[in-house]
Amino acid sequence: MATVAEQWVLVEMVQALYEAPAYHLILEGILILWIIRLVFSKTYKLQERSDLTAKEKEELIEEWQPEPLVPPVSKNHPALNYNIVSGPPTHNIVVNGKECVNFASFNFLGLLANPRVKAAALASLKKYGVGTCGPRGFYGTFDVHLDLEERLAKFMRTEEAIIYSYGFSTIASAIPAYSKRGDIVFVDSAACFAIQKGLQASRSDIKLFKHNDVADLERLLKEQEIEDEKNPRKARVTRRFIVVEGLYMNTGTICPLPELVKLKYKYKARIFLEESLSFGVLGEHGRGVTEHYGISIDDIDLISANMENALASVGGFCCGRSFVVDHQRLSGQGYCFSASLPPLLASAAIEALNIMEENPGIFAVLKKKCQHIHESLQGISGLKVVGEPLSPALHLQLEESTGSREKDVKLLQEIIVQCMNKGIALTQARYLDKDEKCLPPPSIRVVVTVEQTEEELERAASTIREAAQAVLL
Repeated sequence: MATVAEQWVLVEMVQALYEAPAYHLILEGILILWIIRLVFSKTYKLQERSDLTAKEKEELIEEWQPEPLVPPVSKNHPALNYNIVSGPPTHNIVVNGKECVNFASFNFLGLLANPRVKAAALASLKKYGVGTCGPRGFYGTFDVHLDLEERLAKFMRTEEAIIYSYGFSTIASAIPAYSKRGDIVFVDSAACFAIQKGLQASRSDIKLFKHNDVADLERLLKEQEIEDEKNPRKARVTRRFIVVEGLYMNTGTICPLPELVKLKYKYKARIFLEESLSFGVLGEHGRGVTEHYGISIDDIDLISANMENALASVGGFCCGRSFVVDHQRLSGQGYCFSASLPPLLASAAIEALNIMEENPGIFAVLKKKCQHIHESLQGISGLKVVGEPLSPALHLQLEESTGSREKDVKLLQEIIVQCMNKGIALTQARYLDKDEKCLPPPSIRVVVTVEQTEEELERAASTIREAAQAVLL
């Protein structure tokens, strides 16, 4: 029975072959021949070998040049030409052997050479030695570290604080401790480089909004809300963060925190606030932008700041709710893997906090001087002031660029050199041009401290004005 069926199938195939159009037969024949060729042909061709003599091999080796490890850099690059400081970078600074009034260092409250701060550091040095030689989890936690964390939490009115041994690594470690691959971070386009590196390490989905533009941020949040509606299952496990600075290092502008807090609750996001420039500057007691706006610190999920500006020490800290901060003790890379803060610097920071608490009027003095220099620098031909009157770090940018960043940098450097020759120490804001997400224009940074007198502020403004006229006009 099976044999009859097989014969019938064969007859049908032959009949179908006769009835098929000619082009079908031709196409099928070509396909059959191509398959046969693929099956029996070699997938590669053996190249003819050409054995080289030992002499020819040596010549080829000598001629070969490896790719350069780093791109060529001009010897005139600013980073390779240092200004050498002799002595402490306090009110008066000696740069390249010349004494100047310091308008370059972030010693906002003048605590760097304060006798009480130096005495506390010296006493700690005699008790603990120079360093710690270990991270916090490996015999690197000293009692003075715990004292500093307690004092910072109390000062900022939060549940807990955590300290890092390096200011840059503070926010750069905190962000990837919470935000992971698949999470979404809405970040201001003017964010500092430390924030950018933290975002890069997190591998999260980054969405930049225009600098201090709340409307643009809400546009992005709405777009994400629409995307979440398409995939609610994914949306339930995706965390959303808003990362901003209290006082922006690159622009000297204050973030619109009240509006950001409203967006946080409206779109169910978390706010990370970087306050390295605003801590010890803004607010009646120097607690930063939350105190400046009168916003409850509980509305902010995480606050970070370095201790290298107002506190005149080294390192940084984060503060917030205990369950949030404690997570960094397990996941903050800079905390877990770096040697802890030298005890002498922790002691210096504690004494600096004591001085800040005992002298709240110092912040009003700083605010007045910031407003003074901001007003005095207005109307300089060829330069424009960038930054708020409350910012102790202002930027002077060219009103009109030459069209070449390199030429702009040279013009600004000429102004700085002329000012330094007249006893005013300034510096340019430095950036890693190829690594910045949104590269700011070149600028001269003018830093105000409480130690500068009104006469020195006026002198600095007039010196900058004269130098700008000589270079730009």
